[in-house]
Amino acid sequence: MLQKETGHTVPEEATADPRRWRILACLVVSLVLVVLDTSIISVALRALALPAPDGLGASSGDLQWSVDSYTLVFATLLISAGLAADRFGRKRALLAGLLVFGVFSAAAAYAHDASQLIVFRGGMGVGAALVVPATLAVISHVFPPAERPRAIGLWAASAGLAVAIGPVTGGLLLEHYWWGSLFLVNIPVVLVGSAAVALVVPESADPAPRRFDPVGVLLCVAGLGLLVLGIVEGGELDDWASPRVWGYALGGLLLLAAFVLWERRSTHPAMDLRCFRDARFSAAAAVVGVVFFGLLGSSFYMIFYLQSVRGYSSLQAGCCLLPLAVAQLAASPNSTAATRRFGVRAVCAGGLVLTALTFLGVSAMDERSPLWQCEALFFLMGTAMGLAMPAATASAMSTLPQRAAGAGAALLNSLRQVGGALGVAVLGSLLSSHYRDRVHSAVRLLPPPLRPTAEESVEGALTVAGRLGAAGGEALAGRAVDAFIAAMRVTSLVAGGVMAAGAVVVWVFLPRRGSAG
Repeated sequence: MLQKETGHTVPEEATADPRRWRILACLVVSLVLVVLDTSIISVALRALALPAPDGLGASSGDLQWSVDSYTLVFATLLISAGLAADRFGRKRALLAGLLVFGVFSAAAAYAHDASQLIVFRGGMGVGAALVVPATLAVISHVFPPAERPRAIGLWAASAGLAVAIGPVTGGLLLEHYWWGSLFLVNIPVVLVGSAAVALVVPESADPAPRRFDPVGVLLCVAGLGLLVLGIVEGGELDDWASPRVWGYALGGLLLLAAFVLWERRSTHPAMDLRCFRDARFSAAAAVVGVVFFGLLGSSFYMIFYLQSVRGYSSLQAGCCLLPLAVAQLAASPNSTAATRRFGVRAVCAGGLVLTALTFLGVSAMDERSPLWQCEALFFLMGTAMGLAMPAATASAMSTLPQRAAGAGAALLNSLRQVGGALGVAVLGSLLSSHYRDRVHSAVRLLPPPLRPTAEESVEGALTVAGRLGAAGGEALAGRAVDAFIAAMRVTSLVAGGVMAAGAVVVWVFLPRRGSAG
């Protein structure tokens, strides 16, 4: 059986471990911990934007990096971390990952400024990258082939559940504690999970592990980092023609081009890019990336709509996001049946078109839109994504020979994270840039010391408005909300356009009928 996260082979004749279900429970705790952190931070963004001591005074770019530093490091180190687990032992890698994750979680909880938080979140991404492939490798080692699909299904379902409960968990913590509690809560889970892993999980390793590709990893990390930096800088400076913005972006693209050339010539590539020679795999992979682009990108700015514009608490905002996650969990099991009936092309393209329509619906919302409209759009978006993702993943995997299945699955997993990181960077920067353009005329009437805070974000403007008194404060708050709604409209239309473009690519390159998985 091919290990789908690390690309190595696990012997089919592996015997069943009598403690395998207890082992699975330990692995699920570790997995839920690291996946939860991809969504729990969403409800803390508004708090992080507040001035000290309530927050970190984080700028829009800081907030984007606080999300992206975790997902980018997680994505780019995922395959290499799996190779490390194969070589040095999966149990050791899992324990090391939990330790790294816990140490950087504690550091993030007490970060003194946004820069420290970004660095510590990147450290948490290193830990997450060690944990995830190790958990799946252990499952393949301790479960016999007949029980393995069920165990992996429970593993995947627990990851989906973690995404769903992340915003609500974060909201509950922020109702009673400060923003650092979202990271500090990881510590007791790390301690319990580490003890359970040490006592229950057996050690295993690949007798013939693949070699590392440090050059490829560095090129990928640096290239993606510079590209995202250029995008974020464009939104921060509100000047997309700035030489600095173009310098970062072009530097990132050149490094990514060098990464592709290196991987094509390497005898032990960090990512096996040969999968992309098949247009069907590339189209299906595009669906995976585009869906996560829209998912994480929309979650980034919708939380400001719910909290800053609508005035909901962190817990209420977290609950408002539940239909998005619940619909994905409900729709995903039906994706296979839909693919068999309508074909992979129709399911993937239809899912992206429906997602584009939900973004069109979001663009029509304002501060007075009824809550049911927002919840209905979230539910439709989750349903569309829940149908498209499994169908695209199954289609991509069906194009690969068995020997390349592990590399292809690992590549798809990385693309999910990269797509999400780019979604936060692109949509977040677009929102920030358009907000500044529209609020500038109102901000320039303020005293100079207050202008940067009010122009940075809608939350900053509302904070300044609270200091100005009734007359001036209400006027500024109204202009800031109007500016945010206008920026959200443009950002949602762009996101919808990306989804529609993805649907066209799917319709052209995916076959009418495909694997249902």
